[in-house]
Amino acid sequence: MENTITNIAKGVGIALVTTFVLLVIFAIVLTYTQISETIMSPVIMIITAISILIGSSIGNIKIKKNGLINGALIGGVYIFTIYLISSILNWKFGLEIQSIIMIVVGMVFGILGGIIGVNKK
Repeated sequence: MENTITNIAKGVGIALVTTFVLLVIFAIVLTYTQISETIMSPVIMIITAISILIGSSIGNIKIKKNGLINGALIGGVYIFTIYLISSILNWKFGLEIQSIIMIVVGMVFGILGGIIGVNKK
């Protein structure tokens, strides 16, 4: 059980670091190119999905069972952490349809990453 919690925390940490790195790269691209800021929302959704997929895959490599549950937990904890940080930084923060979509995307990509990680040899 302790090993599972450690691997879930590792997966969430990897996903958060991956998100940060990809968002910095995206911010640099937005700053120095003529790309419209209207693509921010879809790109953030894609960055979130990729980050959770990577974190969940790596977090589940050593866990050889329950990839679905552990992946969903990694996705859920990641999304909860991001929303907690967002609510602290933005007092006008609220759950909207985009937030619900993000939660679903997080869980689905966490599950996919869990399946990939458990089946990786």
